[in-house]
Amino acid sequence: MLRLFRVLERLRACTEVPARNRHWTKIAELSVRFSSTKAAPRFRRMDYQDAICTLNTLQTNASALEQVKRERGHPQLQLQAMRGFLQRAGLKVEELDRLNIIHVTGTKGKGSTCAFTEQILRNYGLRTGFYSSPHLVQVRERIRINGQPIGKELFTKYFWQVYCRLEETKDAHGGSMPAYFRFLTILAFHVFLQEKVDLAVIEVGIGGAYDCTNIIRRPWVCGISSLGIDHTSILGDTIEKIAWQKGGIFKPGVPAFTVKQPDGPMKVLQERAEETGCSLSVCPDLEEYESEGSLRLGLAGQHQHSNASLALQLSHTWLQRHFLSVCSSDPASSSPVEFSSVSPAPAFQPSPVMIKGLAETEWPGRNQTLKHGPVMYFLDGAHTTRSMQACVRWFNDVTPQHERNAGGSVVRVLLFNATGERDCAAMLKLLVPCHFDFAVFCPNITEAIATCNADQQNFNVSVENMLTRCLDNQQSWRVLNGQAEKPEAELLIGGGLPLVAERHSDTLVFPCILSALQWISQGRDSVLSDPNKCIIPVKPSISAKAAPLREAVNIHVLITGSLHLVGGALKHLDPALNS
Repeated sequence: MLRLFRVLERLRACTEVPARNRHWTKIAELSVRFSSTKAAPRFRRMDYQDAICTLNTLQTNASALEQVKRERGHPQLQLQAMRGFLQRAGLKVEELDRLNIIHVTGTKGKGSTCAFTEQILRNYGLRTGFYSSPHLVQVRERIRINGQPIGKELFTKYFWQVYCRLEETKDAHGGSMPAYFRFLTILAFHVFLQEKVDLAVIEVGIGGAYDCTNIIRRPWVCGISSLGIDHTSILGDTIEKIAWQKGGIFKPGVPAFTVKQPDGPMKVLQERAEETGCSLSVCPDLEEYESEGSLRLGLAGQHQHSNASLALQLSHTWLQRHFLSVCSSDPASSSPVEFSSVSPAPAFQPSPVMIKGLAETEWPGRNQTLKHGPVMYFLDGAHTTRSMQACVRWFNDVTPQHERNAGGSVVRVLLFNATGERDCAAMLKLLVPCHFDFAVFCPNITEAIATCNADQQNFNVSVENMLTRCLDNQQSWRVLNGQAEKPEAELLIGGGLPLVAERHSDTLVFPCILSALQWISQGRDSVLSDPNKCIIPVKPSISAKAAPLREAVNIHVLITGSLHLVGGALKHLDPALNS
């Protein structure tokens, strides 16, 4: 705690009242809560909020994460444990076959691919289930029926059904309970079975081979989106090792599709398909499909083209099997396709339903824009160097037209944070050419009050570490912009800070997402001007730095680096997501 307060001392350059400021005290209090792994309350109301608080007790702490990493050498033990939890919850692995699953992995684009696929199949009148991660605002977003997060009542009902079964049996199993993601995966399977979906689109959490979703025995089709470097401590430090992990979702006789990959990982995927005994096809470019004019996508960005192509192949293959099973008395009548060689997937003519599905797809937090009066937000959860490259291309493509339409000066602001093992400096380097006037950093804490949304609590990292990382990112940005390192004293209260923006972009660190957004918008966003929202007062010198924001015709804000950051921002910027 003492170390945390030392970090907070460095951050008080943005506050008006020093040591006893009640908002900083609340940030300190959050460190206790975010580090807590205390047991669920003994006497439960069994309502929605209590379900979320109980779910949060299953978040994996740092020591358990280390144990998971050590267990990566024994993957079958992990999958065996997952099967055990599934059985304790009253489910059998064999029952998952009834979900007619589409299983999708990849480094970037797997969530968008799933969103395209689900929308297409829902447009055919099918009842769809969709399991994804992470959530942006509410955990219910991870489990969707017909494209919508399940309601609070439904979530609460099924949560307690699964949780109570697991808790009742834990003493007979050494007190073990599934960790957060494992539990939600079991819950998703339970929901989809109970709600009798026609199919379930399942997004892999991390990797593939050892991911807890990989207890699926017989998916109808598998897909792999673009591969890159991420989660290296778990998946390996080369793209070939990562490809081996991703190829672990292949199943004998189940057709698999991949977007175009570099030669190294493509060779690994080919070997995995051959070992498994399944076909592997490479998706064509979106422009190769037979259609009148170009296909319009509901998701912005050139990088979405490969995701849309993969979604077309997955939905097309699923529909072929579905119609075969409908016409046959044997629901498993389609013949398994064994490996021959990697082949190009056909560039067929998409049906009008498919074309409509691609155009109607929505996936918040990815290449998303929100206009609130003079403030326009560009939100993208890019969190790897490759996805950040795509984010920068998208931002540079869409902002010039908005700036031309502004009819006056436009101030550009970056709001950034990153988590885990990500190479923040490499991502920030990609953002430098965007020429931001301000670079703002904050942790993934939605607001500096102890009653913040339980859906967005994270027990896996301390507030101290989060704030320290923000300060490190601030310094990296200064170095990347050719600014000399400033002495530590200038971070403290005093007259050393400039009153107006310097030639290089000014940098600031705020203790939470809300305080950062409020400073950036300078009261010009009515959504953020809710009098019920807590406002952290800032020093006059920090207010003076915001003069360009108050005077500009428009403010353009890019929020990126973490889906959790984007989700925390959307909690404040799109109140409808909180309902």
